[in-house]
This record gives sequence, C-alpha cells and structure tokens, in this order.
Amino acid sequence: MDFSAVERQPGAFQRPVSPAQVDALLARTLGEGVPVARVVEIATGTYNNTYRVELADREPVVLRVAPAPSLQHRGDYQAMRNEHAATPLLAVLGPLVPRTLAVDFTHEVLGRDALVQQLLPGISASAVVPDWPSTRRASFFRALGAITRTAHSVRGEEFGRVAGPTWPTWSAATVAHLLDLAADLDDLGGDGTEIRRVADAAERYADDLDELSVPRLLHGDLWLLNVLVADNADGAITGVLDHDAAAWGDPAGDWTLQKIREGAGTERDAFWETYGPPPDSSPARTLFARAATLAATRLDVQWRGILEQIPRHHWDLAPVLAQLR
Repeated sequence: MDFSAVERQPGAFQRPVSPAQVDALLARTLGEGVPVARVVEIATGTYNNTYRVELADREPVVLRVAPAPSLQHRGDYQAMRNEHAATPLLAVLGPLVPRTLAVDFTHEVLGRDALVQQLLPGISASAVVPDWPSTRRASFFRALGAITRTAHSVRGEEFGRVAGPTWPTWSAATVAHLLDLAADLDDLGGDGTEIRRVADAAERYADDLDELSVPRLLHGDLWLLNVLVADNADGAITGVLDHDAAAWGDPAGDWTLQKIREGAGTERDAFWETYGPPPDSSPARTLFARAATLAATRLDVQWRGILEQIPRHHWDLAPVLAQLR
C-alpha cells in the first residue's frame, strides 16, 4: 500500500494515524481481502483526519478518523457519531450527501471513531467560487438556497444535536449550548464569563426564544468549504459534506443564513430566489443566534491559538451583551 500523510508539527491537534493503523481500519471496515492500492491524506480540514483511499477493484472511497475522545470539546463530543445519526435525515438531498459505507465506533483497532464514505466528484467551492464572475456566483447561491430550504423542511421533535442530548424548548437548548461553550473556553485557559452572561440572558428571554416551537434540521456548517462543485464550466453543486454539527434548531439562525445576510446587496441575494422568504425571527432570537456564533468563534480561536490574529468583531460578545441588558 502506497501511503502519503500530511506532515504536521509535533503536538498538533490532528494526531497522526500510522499506515498499519489505516490498513487495519480498512480491513475491519471494507474486508480483509479488499486490495488497497494507495492512501493519501487530504490536507483540507482541521478536525478529522481524512484520507482518499484508492482501491484496485472498485471506486475510491474516503476514510475519516475522528480525534481521540480526550481531545474533543463538550460541544463537539462524538461529532462523527452525530454526523452518522444525521445522514439518514439528509436523504432529502439525495446524491449530494455521501453514502456511509462502513463505520467502526468500537475503538478496538484505534482508540478513535472511524467511518468510510463514498467519494463524491467535484472540488471544494471555497477554492473556486470566490473567483467566479458575479453571474456564476449568483447561480451557485441560487442552488445553495434550494439545498438549504430542503434541509430546513425536515422537522424534529426536540431541540439540540441530532444524536442528542435534546431539549423540549429552544431556550433550554440555547442555554445548554452556551454553557458548554463557556466551560470549553475555560478548559482552554480562556474566560467563559461573557458566554455565561449570555446564557443567563437566554433564560430571561425564554419566552421570546420559545416562540420557535418546531425544530428544523440544520446542517450546521453549510458554506463554501463543505460544498463540492463540478470542475467544469457548469460548476453545479455535486456534494454537501461534513454535517457533524447537524442539529435541530432555529433555521433563521443557521450558519448558512447568517453568511448570506452578511453579503446582502451582492450576488448572495440570489439565495433567496430559491430558499424563499427569510424565516420569521424575533429580535431576541436574532441576537442569540449571533451570540452563539460569536461564542463558538471565540472558542475556536482560543483553541487554535490565534486570538490576536482575528479581528475582534468576529468573536467579541460585548456589543450583543449591551443589547441584552
């Protein structure tokens, strides 16, 4: 087996998986007799270790290996299992979602979750869409609107991550999520006080938050990096990836819609042509959706050690807290 891995600094979050471990995982998931010709680690992404696996007798597949449980935060704990639980729900997107071919959550081969997926055609939209002409970008966002609307059409019974835990109200789910982010930030040497203040405010604004009574399916991270497009003049969307943050929640606060609203007045407006009118949302729900995004970004930059490199408006909760008094 020809094996190629990404070189990383010692102590990097994405811990190496040896060729022998990859070989054992593939034998466990695909079968002992499956001939593996080549394994190449994919450099994009900063959470799972992801490998393109070329097989001698069939189409290539993707092997993904999650971080060890001890490295996972509360908010993303067992994220691969959450993605696995959400995959059947995203069947509404048809062939855009890669089929899961095999899973190994036993930790017997390697003390980490692993799954094998279909390799979809296409290239990352993040690599090409920003350089497309405006009319072509508008076509992309028009297609993304239809995809997002379809996912949001799926209804749930409670709020929270698809694999759980879940809560009967949106306010309870919001408070729990914020408290997890605060605790994770504390664990990383940051200060989760402001996030806990937002959680306290969410309890006070429970009636406003609980105007949302029907949980909707959210991909959680549906933006350019997790969308594949055809590598041709058409540039049609060919894949939707990495739904490990899938949750039952507020469609108005979904990450995709936040990004679309950031680009109001540009070709991103084409999104609404297929999505339809923006979901109803109270000012309070909008504020708490923004606060959750800022808090998650604050945790992320603390985890990566890049707080000083990221403009403050991407993670500062003070303006939101000022409006929640």
